[in-house]
Amino acid sequence: MSPVVWQAASLLLAYPGPDLYERRAMVREAVAGLGPGPAAERLAAFLDHLDATPLETLAEHYVETFDLRRRCCLYLTYYRDGDTRRRGESLAALKRRYRAAGVELDSRELPDFLPIVLEFAALHGGADLLAEHRPGLELLRMALLDRGSPYAAPVEAVCATLPGPSPRDRAEAQRMARSGPPAENVGLEPFTLGATR
Repeated sequence: MSPVVWQAASLLLAYPGPDLYERRAMVREAVAGLGPGPAAERLAAFLDHLDATPLETLAEHYVETFDLRRRCCLYLTYYRDGDTRRRGESLAALKRRYRAAGVELDSRELPDFLPIVLEFAALHGGADLLAEHRPGLELLRMALLDRGSPYAAPVEAVCATLPGPSPRDRAEAQRMARSGPPAENVGLEPFTLGATR
C-alpha cells in the first residue's frame, strides 16, 4: 500500500493547480482503499482541508510555506548538502538512478523535488531512496508541524510508510534543524578595503 500513499502525497505536495482539484475524488478513492492507519488518516485530513480551501488560498499558502522558508524546502538534497558542490553531485547521482530505472525527467524541476521522488518511489519501488532521505523528510515534517501547516499531513503520511525513524535519523534531523544545511565558502576571498601594500 506504500506506493498508493507515495503517489497520493506526490500529487498533494505539488503546486496546487486546477488539475489537483479535478483529481480530488480519484485521490480520495485511492486513500479510502488503503484501509485504516496513520498514513490514510493523514492523507484524508489533507484532502478534507483541500475540500474546504479555495484554490487561491491554498496556492498562496504553498508559496509562503515552500518558496519563502528554507526549513520547509521540498528539495531533499538541500537538507544534507546545502548549496554546495556536493549537492550537484547528489543531483547527478539521482538522475543516473532514474535513468537506470528507465525514467527520463521531462520536468523543469530538479530531480530531488519531493513530489518527483515520491512518484518515482511509487512507480519504481523506491523505498530505499526515501529511506536515504529520511533525516530530511523528518526535518521537513517537524518544520511543517511547527508552522501548523496542513502540508505536514502528506509528509507525515509518507514518514508513516517508512520504517520507524532510527535514533540516528532522528538525531541527524535535529542536528540539521540546529545548524542548517552545509555552506561552502570555497573561492570566496575577503575584501581588503583600504588596505594597500
